[in-house]
Amino acid sequence: MTSPEDRLLAVNFIAEAVSNGAREIKACEVLEISQRTLHRWRSDKEPAQDQRPHAKRPEPKNKLSDHERKKIIEVANSTEFQSMPPSQIVPALADKGEYIASESTMYRVLKEKEMNKHRGAVKKAIKRAISTHCADGPNQVWMWDITYLPAYVKGLYLYLYLIIDLFSRKVVGWEVWEKESSEYASQVVRKAIMAENRTHDPQPLILHSDNGSPMKGATLLETLYSLGIVPSNSRPRVSNDNAYAESVFKTFKYRPGFPHKGFATIDDARSWVQKFSRWYNTQHHHSGLNFLTPNQRHDGLSDQIFAQRIAVYEAAKTMNPQRWSRSIRDWSIEDKVWLNPEKSQDKDLQIL
Repeated sequence: MTSPEDRLLAVNFIAEAVSNGAREIKACEVLEISQRTLHRWRSDKEPAQDQRPHAKRPEPKNKLSDHERKKIIEVANSTEFQSMPPSQIVPALADKGEYIASESTMYRVLKEKEMNKHRGAVKKAIKRAISTHCADGPNQVWMWDITYLPAYVKGLYLYLYLIIDLFSRKVVGWEVWEKESSEYASQVVRKAIMAENRTHDPQPLILHSDNGSPMKGATLLETLYSLGIVPSNSRPRVSNDNAYAESVFKTFKYRPGFPHKGFATIDDARSWVQKFSRWYNTQHHHSGLNFLTPNQRHDGLSDQIFAQRIAVYEAAKTMNPQRWSRSIRDWSIEDKVWLNPEKSQDKDLQIL
């Protein structure tokens, strides 16, 4: 809405522009008003307030009364209809010889009262906080999960328990068993702690997993408590909260030679996993680590290896400078690794 002062100012500006030779219609276009509006403002003896917000408009003849709105709310929340949407309530009422409102009207009234989704047994969704962790060194945050392995009999499976380090992606522990259980998970964690020599480390270790029953079983939780490990869980039904563990499983199952028709015995499966973990840790140049192996990152060799790569690239650029239109490849890696970073942290990482 244009204030009286702005109206008077616009009229004076246009009058001055016209007196200097400008066309009135063009001056109105500059101020984004019509010529008819300008004439109406000029005809006013004194600049008045815009009356459009105060105009009396006739009430719609088909407007619902307060009683009708109350009736819709009562019917929609009754025991018979509290778990049904309006698209089912209206026909059900019609079968009883009753009509109180159309489906669209009922939807609109319920929307105004925020009752379209949460009536009856349906409860409002609980927003759960995401588990966010950061590691700037090895053995600070571990992630683990269980995946099935095909057995030699169709319909039977073996189960791989796998733990990887967030900072280095190193496989720090694994086991293969015939079933999922909290007891087996406890054994994997204990062996990984001993293998990484973390029995007397004062810094608490975070172990992140999803919400499966083996991950939340009493036996595993007791083991974590006794070892001083902090459990962390993904949000319910959110698979990508543990994306690093899911990623290594895909690498595992797409390795050349993986027996998709099934492992003949559990010993064959364990032998395969042993070979995979050795290859993954010592030979696999991980794209997420700027093509370091997990062991190189885990053992603190990143700076040494990147310095050597930079020297090689600088030497190649010196020999053939015409082939290099810009600086050499970026051989560096972030000092901190985030698991499920918050949006603000994620933007910072993209900028870096």
